[in-house]
Amino acid sequence: MDYDTPVVILCGGQGTRIREVSERLPKGMVEIGGRPVLWHIMKLYSHYGYHRFILCLGYKGWEIKQFFLDYRAHLSDFTISLSQGDHQPQFHNGRADENWEITFAETGLDAGTGARLRRIRQYIDTPSFMMTYGDGVSAVDIDRLVKTHVASGRIGTVTGVHPTSKFGEMQVDGDRVAEFNEKPTQVTGFVSGGYFMFERSFLDDYLNDDEGLFLEHEPLQRLARDGQLTVNPHEGFWAAMDTYKDYQQLNALWATGQAPWRLWEEEQRSW
Repeated sequence: MDYDTPVVILCGGQGTRIREVSERLPKGMVEIGGRPVLWHIMKLYSHYGYHRFILCLGYKGWEIKQFFLDYRAHLSDFTISLSQGDHQPQFHNGRADENWEITFAETGLDAGTGARLRRIRQYIDTPSFMMTYGDGVSAVDIDRLVKTHVASGRIGTVTGVHPTSKFGEMQVDGDRVAEFNEKPTQVTGFVSGGYFMFERSFLDDYLNDDEGLFLEHEPLQRLARDGQLTVNPHEGFWAAMDTYKDYQQLNALWATGQAPWRLWEEEQRSW
């Protein structure tokens, strides 16, 4: 494994469907258990040894920058003397120490996902890179993703998931409803769960400088038509935080102490 492989996170969205909690924040800063969803995503990658991150900023990107500029103050105990010196805090624990290198890239307020990715290509200094969205959490096995990508020899790999349906499911026999399931059930087919891995050539050969370019449209469609897109199946936990109900459910899971995506060290359970 090349643990210097950078992880690109798209976190420039406005979160229009979760206005109750994101109206004054970029979507990646909406909190689960008192920590931004972006932090949870980064903790998953660092659990597997990946420490280099490139954050594609857009809507209120300064809020994300400020969180990490003040990272130790956010997460540590400290003492500050206001009567002398330059008021520098004295930190008392290392809970905020992470082996992370973070590049903050302003990729435009209204840019599409493909345009954002194209605009950070100068920061990709390795033959391949990983990419995900900054609005969901999962227990994706990142080591398996990397092995699947390398073994395929293709340009791109996408993690396929079975999301939970938000609607009642009906089993129909002719014009008769044979079974009605009110509780959400898993979709049987795969959908894209993000958690991609690409060869660097993808940035130049499949993306362009169009402001409205969406990764999920022509770039990935053409990659699939070219036979250059591999699926990495993930049968475990995956959830996107698209609505206020999603926000409530993910926070409720975290409160139990048994959040399925919480794979990092046991000693950090108090966080």
